[in-house]
Amino acid sequence: MNYQTFQPHPDLSALVKFYWTLEVPFDPKNQKQKIIPDGCIEMTFNLEDGIKRYISENEFVIHPCAMVMGQRTKSYFIEPVGNVNSFAICFYPYGFANFVSTPLEDLVDVETPIENLFGEIPAKELEQKIIQATGTQERIEIIETFLLNKLNQNTTIENLVKTTVDSLLATNGSNPIHQILKDDLSKRRQLERNFRKQIGISPKQLGKVLRLQTALKMLLNDKENLTNIAYESEYFDQAHFIKDFKEFIGITPKEFLGNENMALSTLFYK
Repeated sequence: MNYQTFQPHPDLSALVKFYWTLEVPFDPKNQKQKIIPDGCIEMTFNLEDGIKRYISENEFVIHPCAMVMGQRTKSYFIEPVGNVNSFAICFYPYGFANFVSTPLEDLVDVETPIENLFGEIPAKELEQKIIQATGTQERIEIIETFLLNKLNQNTTIENLVKTTVDSLLATNGSNPIHQILKDDLSKRRQLERNFRKQIGISPKQLGKVLRLQTALKMLLNDKENLTNIAYESEYFDQAHFIKDFKEFIGITPKEFLGNENMALSTLFYK
């Protein structure tokens, strides 16, 4: 597997976390790979063969060649049908809402073709430019031109939503929402409504994903003492940490390490 990340232009750096590329030559011995929620929305272009997403043990759908993957509330398995060659844009939690008018709660846990969000003709033109580009740097220039043009056509994110996301990011998801809002119940209702529209999931769900990310990175960086990981990630205790881990990933932290189905997620999180 060859996975690389690239930083965005300064004009987009508050909204785009990074760009990434992934190349995996086809091997019939390759295992299914489980993808873990990360709190981000991604626009992905598959430049070669298709990728399956399993919806049950044996049933699957094929990813659109150019798609947006909304917020994820659960892990899922993917499997390539041939060579993988992907180029993607990873948006901060509040980033993608600045480029579309579609409520982001409609994109949760599904792959949406970009033509459904940007219109058939602009989407096809963008897809063809990305496919025909000579390399990653040219693809970045193409997508940044597209995003900067779209940014000028849409209203920016609601301030209360952005403030809440910034607070959750700064505390790795551990800051309680009532503290962020200073126990203002009227703001709580407003936040919940706008958060689902502009982020896709609730503030509490995003906080749980971000806190799990922190713990997962510790686990992968040779900190295998689960009690220490739990407290450093600000879980109530080790049992709480393991419960959340199993809820999102489907296995325990110890089962995660060295699991062949987790090789891709391990690569992403390291």
